[in-house]
Amino acid sequence: MSNHFDSIIIGAGQAGPSLAGRLTEAGQSVAFVERKLFGGTCVNTGCIPTKSMVASAYAAHLARRASDFGVRIDGSIHVDMKAVKARKDAILAKSRDGIEKWLRGMKNCSVFHEPARFESNHEIAVGSQRITADQIFLNVGGRAVVPDMPGIREIAYLTNTTLLDLEELPQHLVVIGGSYIGLEFAQMFRRFGSEVTVVEKGPRLILHEDEDISTAVKEILESEGIHVRLRAECISFEPAADGISVHVSCDHGEPKLHGSHVLLAVGRIPNTDDLALDKAGVQTDEHGYIVVDDQLRTSVPGIWALGDCNGKGGFTHTSYNDFEIVAANLFDNDPRRVSDRIQAHALYIDPPLGRIGMTEAEVRKTGKPALIGTRPMTKVGRAVEKGESMGFMKVMIDAESKKILGAAILGVGGDEAIHCLLDIMYAGHPYTTVQRAVHIHPTLSELIPTMLGDLKPLQ
Repeated sequence: MSNHFDSIIIGAGQAGPSLAGRLTEAGQSVAFVERKLFGGTCVNTGCIPTKSMVASAYAAHLARRASDFGVRIDGSIHVDMKAVKARKDAILAKSRDGIEKWLRGMKNCSVFHEPARFESNHEIAVGSQRITADQIFLNVGGRAVVPDMPGIREIAYLTNTTLLDLEELPQHLVVIGGSYIGLEFAQMFRRFGSEVTVVEKGPRLILHEDEDISTAVKEILESEGIHVRLRAECISFEPAADGISVHVSCDHGEPKLHGSHVLLAVGRIPNTDDLALDKAGVQTDEHGYIVVDDQLRTSVPGIWALGDCNGKGGFTHTSYNDFEIVAANLFDNDPRRVSDRIQAHALYIDPPLGRIGMTEAEVRKTGKPALIGTRPMTKVGRAVEKGESMGFMKVMIDAESKKILGAAILGVGGDEAIHCLLDIMYAGHPYTTVQRAVHIHPTLSELIPTMLGDLKPLQ
């Protein structure tokens, strides 16, 4: 086997395998390096396993609510965590194995299943071997932050990765962190049957969202019996006889919690600390993210960084778009850029939040004249019919250009319906294009034109 390749790709997350496909189709020889699990975060510890478990949790929740729909279920509802885990494992294994099989069967692609480290700007150590290439693509992903909180080393804490391996239901799960990952797990395990407390240092949940969304999400979670502790300062831990004591200082409530399990969900860091990037001269920022330009080129010519390790997105969809940007520039004479994409993400509690573009707070900061439209889910027929009418939708419009600035849909199907507006934003069309569209009844999307027909000045 030759030690020189046209390209080296490190990391089998969302961007890497597809990029290998484009490179090999173009006739290049590719060395593909993955040190652990093929598929990256999304397949192994993110989207696929968590949404598989969310589906199980929703089934349990709906079963408990069966009488609301005139359905009688005799006997108690019991969640078999071993069966939940087995279902999740089977789903992710199919995806992971498919990716590995694809790569190993790819013509002109040599797969290395070992850690990688730079020896120089175009030489990589893979196990005991040395490989070189003119082009190197870093797609190494990220992992959960383990903050140096007092007592953290004295307890058996969980992360989003290890929590997925539980086969027994926690009696009381204490979630440290009130953002996307923490809230998804909080609702999931509450629906499985655990007592759940969310501990957040900030004044509200999901601080990056508008305050009305934070408030509504808190109400949704509390309606299911989840305890929320905000403004928690000086968080610390200590072992207890039958679990873990969590010390907090909050405006309300006891200063100490007792839980059987603790989940740390306070952020993520890139997997860049063991790549010896300094030997290649690749620049990173103060958080360890690889610094890239608008076309994902690093500070070293011939080296690119894609996915979670570049700090430009942190989502599966942005990682895949990174692949599209690099491939378009390399092969299609299409100068795509990171700055072309519009902010879009979802929070997968139930009901989900889909959000695009600017928040209301960001629109207000611009000082430009804007319009706003809102509609509660209690006035959306599809939501009422399904018995899931919590949440609301809202949209912000540039009063002069009539273009959509941003929108949020917190409600049943919101993560899907939000794309009605996102696509119009990408097309550069005014909101009236959607307002005049005839949508199918009964759907959530049919009320988007109605909301757009009732805009008011943003005061």
